[in-house]
Amino acid sequence: MKRCLFVDDSSVIRKVAKRILGGSDLIVMEASSGLEATDICAGDMPDVIVIDGGLADVQAVDLIRRIRAMESPIKPQILVSLVEVDVAAIMRAKRAGAQGYLLKPFNRAQLLESFRVLKIAA
Repeated sequence: MKRCLFVDDSSVIRKVAKRILGGSDLIVMEASSGLEATDICAGDMPDVIVIDGGLADVQAVDLIRRIRAMESPIKPQILVSLVEVDVAAIMRAKRAGAQGYLLKPFNRAQLLESFRVLKIAA
C-alpha cells in the first residue's frame, strides 16, 4: 500500500486531503511542520510527499533538499502546494527535487488529478 505525507501548518488542509485520499489504496500521514515531516521521513519514508510552500519553520525547498539527502530505498515523489502560481517558487522546488506543484485550496478532482499525474492510485 502506498503512503502519502501531507505537510501543511493548516489542520483544515491536512484534514481535507486525508478525507479525499484516505480509504483508497493510500495511507495518508500528516505533519504540521517541517521538523515533524523530517522526523517522519527519517523513520519511514513515504511514497508521496505534499509540502506546503509557506511553512512557518522551514522553506519548502530546504525541506525538499533534506528529504532528498536522506538514505532510503524509497525515492518519494514530491509536490509543493502553493496558494498561487508562482513560477519562481515552482522552479526552485523543482530544482530542489520536486516533481510538480498543487494549488490550494484544492477540491477532490484537482487533488486526485495531481496524484494521477504522479501515477499514484488515489
